[in-house]
Amino acid sequence: MAIAKAVQAEPWRRHVIDRAADGADGVRPRDVNGDGRLDFATGYEEGGIVRAYLHPGPERVRNSWPAVTVGRVPFPEDAVFADLDGDGAVDVISCCEADTRAVFFHWAPANREHYLQAKKWETARVPATWKQSRWMYAMPLVEDATGVRQIVLGSKSPHGQIALLSRGGDARDTATWRLHPLYKAGWIMSLEARDMDKDGDLDILGSDRKGPTRGILWLENPGSLEDNASTWREHRIGGADQEAMFLTSADLDQDGRQDVVAALWDAGLLFLRATVDASRPWQEYHLRLPDTFGLAKAVAVGDLDGDGQRDVAFTCENLHDARKSGVGWLRYEGSPTESRWQIQDISGPGIGKFDRLELLDLDADGDLDLVTCEERANLGVVWYENPLNAPGR
Repeated sequence: MAIAKAVQAEPWRRHVIDRAADGADGVRPRDVNGDGRLDFATGYEEGGIVRAYLHPGPERVRNSWPAVTVGRVPFPEDAVFADLDGDGAVDVISCCEADTRAVFFHWAPANREHYLQAKKWETARVPATWKQSRWMYAMPLVEDATGVRQIVLGSKSPHGQIALLSRGGDARDTATWRLHPLYKAGWIMSLEARDMDKDGDLDILGSDRKGPTRGILWLENPGSLEDNASTWREHRIGGADQEAMFLTSADLDQDGRQDVVAALWDAGLLFLRATVDASRPWQEYHLRLPDTFGLAKAVAVGDLDGDGQRDVAFTCENLHDARKSGVGWLRYEGSPTESRWQIQDISGPGIGKFDRLELLDLDADGDLDLVTCEERANLGVVWYENPLNAPGR
């Protein structure tokens, strides 16, 4: 277990995209209007609303973004874009936990010029998901010219699971969608669609936070997307008996194989180095965060300092002590399998609870900025401006 060495640096400048309500919970990107810039979907868990944000362009990116409330549902835990019916207008899927326990489709107006008009949006509950579990995460798996045909869902107990939500007929007829459980879970934190075994189809990579099988796993796509759960073979690759939070897949050591980096709630970060056989346990390397940061929540990988090497950005929660920081980044010396890591603060100290993050060049200055949200101090949906290529630097 290595501990990163802190490096003194000024926190990055923070910009607010939106703080429309309490409990901003997650950021999921997609270019929904075809302008080449990534937009975002976010659910406000305590506020009971789901919002979409359109990138305003680099000149106005530091101001509040154009936004629309696409629906009002209790306790939305996740929101993600998808063109569900193939009409060219990008809809939103939201997952709700607590007593709501349902997945909702938020139908976008067919006319793109009406996208920011809340009254033009329609919301429908998916009956097959109602009261089945506390839904935490949605990932469109197959999307073609007719729309989305399969959606992977993750949930937490009771009846925690990874499940396949399959369209049976008209996408707009939510009663035709069927739920097919694939894996019994304690608490699914994140999901990724990735060809783990290099056989040409998308498998399901996920992190399970709670229960007897907690850790990091992937489910092998049987090739025909049959609904029989027994055909999706389970592979455990690391983080056994750890509270695995959000993960990301990336070639961290740049050896040509896609690795996995995950946040471990009470144990820092985990680097799972890919091996030749993805179905066997991967090489594990643990990195504990200094006690000047909170408990690890989410990670992302990218070159933050322009040296050609992949770095690791992270967010934290459980920031009850205002002296601790919630967002930072790490760079390694030599190799990510060694213990020579340096850590720099991004957010500065303050009470809060940060969530999922993305590394993107929001201001088009050639470096990677960090987008995330905070749901306790109600900072809202925010982004931190990478100072690497800032004017005057």
